[in-house]
Amino acid sequence: MRQRRVAVTGMGVISPVGNDIATFWNSLVEGKSGIGYIDRFDVSAYPTKIAAQVKGFNPGDYISRKEARRMDKFVQFACAATRMALEDAGLTINAENADRVGVWIGSGIGGLETFEMQHQNLLGKGVGSISPFFIPMLIANMAAGQVSILFGAKGPNGCTVTACATATNSIGDAFRFIQRGEADVMITGGTEASITPLGMAGFCAMKAMSTRNDEPEKASRPFDAGRDGFVMGEGAGIVILEEMERALQRGARIYAEVIGYGTTADAYHVVQPEPEGDGAARAFAMALRDAGIAPGEVDYINAHGTGTEFNDAMETRAIKKILGKHAYEVAISSTKSMTGHMLGAAGAVEFIVAVLACKHDLIPPTINYTTPDPDCDLDYVPNTARRRNVRVAISDSLGFGGHNAVLVVRKFA
Repeated sequence: MRQRRVAVTGMGVISPVGNDIATFWNSLVEGKSGIGYIDRFDVSAYPTKIAAQVKGFNPGDYISRKEARRMDKFVQFACAATRMALEDAGLTINAENADRVGVWIGSGIGGLETFEMQHQNLLGKGVGSISPFFIPMLIANMAAGQVSILFGAKGPNGCTVTACATATNSIGDAFRFIQRGEADVMITGGTEASITPLGMAGFCAMKAMSTRNDEPEKASRPFDAGRDGFVMGEGAGIVILEEMERALQRGARIYAEVIGYGTTADAYHVVQPEPEGDGAARAFAMALRDAGIAPGEVDYINAHGTGTEFNDAMETRAIKKILGKHAYEVAISSTKSMTGHMLGAAGAVEFIVAVLACKHDLIPPTINYTTPDPDCDLDYVPNTARRRNVRVAISDSLGFGGHNAVLVVRKFA
């Protein structure tokens, strides 16, 4: 059976650099950092005191106060971004189409804030103080569950959890549902809200995060020789994927076409990437084969680019393995330099960047790139956005556990 084509018809975002698509995109193009000092809890004892927090978010702008009280922040983010994406797509879910509209939204960690608060209640006030909504607020699948309840989507529904690759895998999985004819529309992406005392302490204990506390906006430095770790971010990215003919028939605006997806495992280590980038390279190769695209046709890669020593060097090797000489001609950027690492939401917001790069023929920069690293010797679009014809773009994500995921999008014309 011929696989069906898949269009991107709507997008929504909650992020450290903007809580709508226009603000988000303009901030990235202008090279604005969303990283600053953590102001939600006392970080005086933490080696890392900075993060990319979402600012100005009011859940009441998107859902009722009663609903919001029964949701962890990661679910609130997802519901808000979904409302934006559905409005952007001009899509109404009703009795006629509900069973053909699915939801596939991942979260790498889930309701960590709820977990911490309820554990404090247990220790301080006893068993009777635990909320009956504790478990439904905590579990990672509840972003997908609550979105389906809120908007009435009755099609395939689930949650992919693959650490930092979560959102990219989620979009890839949703893409397959439509290709196979199991849904006509998928609400998909990722969401995360882990800037909490325990979340920060855990990543600090791993020594994975930047300690450049004196210069928060310069702390996230992907591919730069002075990089010293990632900066934690938070938020949600949601996209509406739609079967192409359906989208065209209803006159939808089509941002881009999703044409390829690849996912592999390193089978190497729980947190360290395989040094030579073999697993990541195989995911790139799989996605390009799926898309029917030759390596030389790739114009832009929104890289995983965390700003950690091993990830950036490994990712560079993987890109060279697959693109060969063309690796030195393709434009690459890491928008984590501005958004921080949004963990389970990262792949979705970066997929949105890849889509918008195709739409606008404009590539956001990798900011804070000042000192080249011999192990990272490609074109990382340093510090200033670049005009370029972007016909084919890639977004890749590499997660703890050795999860690798790659998506390919093409300009729609």
